[in-house]
Amino acid sequence: MNFIDTHTHLYLKDFDLDIDEEIKKSIDLGVKEFYLPSIDSSHTNRMVNLKNKYPNEIKLMMGLHPTHIDANHLIEINHVKKMLEEVEFSAVGEIGIDLYWNKKNLKKQINVFIQQIEIALSNKLPIVIHCRESFDEVYKVLLNFKKDNLFGIFHCFTGTKEEAEKIIDLNFKLGIGGVVTFKNGGIDKFLNQIPLTSIVLETDAPYLAPHPHRGKRNNSSYLTIIAEKVAEIYNLPLERIAEQTTKNTRSVFKI
Repeated sequence: MNFIDTHTHLYLKDFDLDIDEEIKKSIDLGVKEFYLPSIDSSHTNRMVNLKNKYPNEIKLMMGLHPTHIDANHLIEINHVKKMLEEVEFSAVGEIGIDLYWNKKNLKKQINVFIQQIEIALSNKLPIVIHCRESFDEVYKVLLNFKKDNLFGIFHCFTGTKEEAEKIIDLNFKLGIGGVVTFKNGGIDKFLNQIPLTSIVLETDAPYLAPHPHRGKRNNSSYLTIIAEKVAEIYNLPLERIAEQTTKNTRSVFKI
């Protein structure tokens, strides 16, 4: 069985002491590829260095995370454009709107989100969306691009069945992570009503570790725990989950 972690921050300092061991453990468990979302320019070198060390396993995204939008956002956007010209990236992400940490700069977040969507379209790349307490705002932006062949992944989906259906209708996959294992997560109650062709698996490591590791550092090797829960929810063999989610991931990233 082969799995793909579509969203993991393995380049962060949380993994400095054991990154090689973690990648080896993940690969041994069947997690063969890792997609690394960008945060801002201060992390770019660490991402690229890890990619150079594991050229076949690591895939990169480039973008400005909504919680890192500040007075330097124009410089950051130029950095995104420059990097897309110089290095091979699989997506523009993670981008979006976050109203959990900052509600005061919503207009700026929307503008930067739109700019990065346009960058993705011009480069014919998918986008990976960060959406926290901002579904309506994100959805409103995406509706404006419905006719532009925009596609990608709605990272860390924790919404309702109705929201899931809206996202799928816009040609996006749902990123299913550790929250699906939480007792109060909610999505486990309706996930099996969502077509299996519409989901991909992710960890968001080092964040949002699945049960029974909740509250500890998350690892890409825990993707198998998430996959096992998804198999239980859909009442399907784990092999079927691996096969279909891998196929779904490859359709998004065009590989």
